[in-house]
Amino acid sequence: MKRAIFIAITSLIVAGKLFAQNTKQVENKKMDNTSQTGRYTFTLSDKVTREKVSFKNRYGIVLTGDLYLPKNRGSEPIAALAISGPFGAVKEQSSGLYAQNMAERGFAALAFDPSYTGESGGEPRNVASPDINTEDFSAAVDFLGLQGFLDRNRIGVIGICGWAGMALNATAVDKRIKAVATTSMYDMSRVMSKGYYDKLTADERSKMLEQMSQQRWEDAKNGTPAPSTNNLPEKLQGNEPQFVVDYFNYYKTGRGFHPRSINSNGAWTATNALSFMNMPLLTYIKEIAPRPVLLIAGENAHSRYFSEDAYNAAAAPKELMIIPNVRHVDLYDKTDIIPFDRLATFFTSNLK
Repeated sequence: MKRAIFIAITSLIVAGKLFAQNTKQVENKKMDNTSQTGRYTFTLSDKVTREKVSFKNRYGIVLTGDLYLPKNRGSEPIAALAISGPFGAVKEQSSGLYAQNMAERGFAALAFDPSYTGESGGEPRNVASPDINTEDFSAAVDFLGLQGFLDRNRIGVIGICGWAGMALNATAVDKRIKAVATTSMYDMSRVMSKGYYDKLTADERSKMLEQMSQQRWEDAKNGTPAPSTNNLPEKLQGNEPQFVVDYFNYYKTGRGFHPRSINSNGAWTATNALSFMNMPLLTYIKEIAPRPVLLIAGENAHSRYFSEDAYNAAAAPKELMIIPNVRHVDLYDKTDIIPFDRLATFFTSNLK
């Protein structure tokens, strides 16, 4: 039973579960981020413009995003990218940084908050869905394709971390997406339903489902879903796995903290994993072909196997790029490591 609980908690942490607040860390964050909800974790480039936009998905949920455009784009319609992730993050974090860097390289880039998170709509808050969050990417494509200054026949997507699996799933079903790239990919349905490295046993999986099923009675009685209770202690103890330390050092410090980010300042619902447990995201990954796939991962990332397995499952044209001496979170915000130039050449070549 102890092993079952450990694997369940580990899987949910990997899936984006939050670390409880360290009082000292929170005090430092308040000092560093006086603007709080209005802050971005990066400085706006003088080469781009940023405009807040909104659009609906096909479930009627209003999504909010930031549209980054190159200042020197000229008068011809340009290629566009829809970007989201990591799992539990907001557009003011990694996805916005990616969008800005791609806009500097000549693309229109939309970084958006998925349904139920950040500034986007949907109730209850802080819940994810393999279906609805896949749809969010297609809704972003809807928006981009309706802008007269963009070329609707030249739209690609980038998914970061947990939203990488959603991006691949969206590309498989939405033929309007002409190319897809992922970084530090997670297959959220796989990690939630099978555990890290697929080590969850049938008995352990059954116990997880039983626990979440019983939680539904409590949620129904209370009229609102309870937040997760499978968080880390209030501070790092010094014996955590490196990837947990990396997550903490990004989301819980001034480096990447944002008040609207679930991973920084909230918690997923206790039943968040339910729909992921039996709805695999990458069943039809081969149907992305003949559109190209670029999968980018760090050599030392704990999540590397997700990208490698997705690469093996996908049909050509496909590319797996492993960056030496790099861990998972490094590809969130380290601009000297993230291969933006490679991303630019990939989309330039394939969005024609």
